[in-house]
Amino acid sequence: MQNICRLAIFALPAAVALSACATARGTPLPDGSDVALGQKAYVDGPIVRPVEVLEDSRCPMNARCVWAGRVRVKMIWIRGNGEKQPFEATLGQPVQLADGHFTLESVRPEKRTDVTIKPGDYRFSLRFAGGF
Repeated sequence: MQNICRLAIFALPAAVALSACATARGTPLPDGSDVALGQKAYVDGPIVRPVEVLEDSRCPMNARCVWAGRVRVKMIWIRGNGEKQPFEATLGQPVQLADGHFTLESVRPEKRTDVTIKPGDYRFSLRFAGGF
């Protein structure tokens, strides 16, 4: 019985170390609920990465505007074969992607007149509907 216990004591750290390696290599991608520029995300099927804010003409939350404005983001769709296909997403407007529609649902932080949003501050909520 003592030999079995000794073996278990040595085997346990090895198993933990191996599982840590497997976890690091196979770390799942985040979902599309809070994605930063340059970050890959699994969005209900497709893997996408927002790479650049092309336009952010939203009306600042502390101003009055005639037009609500819009946000346009350059995105990369990373296909299953590794091919990267660029496309553009406009806030609230579905765009055809693969066998469904991709939507840029929200952009954070809110725009303000007294603060400049840095590229690293942007966060996006993304959704894909399709694949039936």
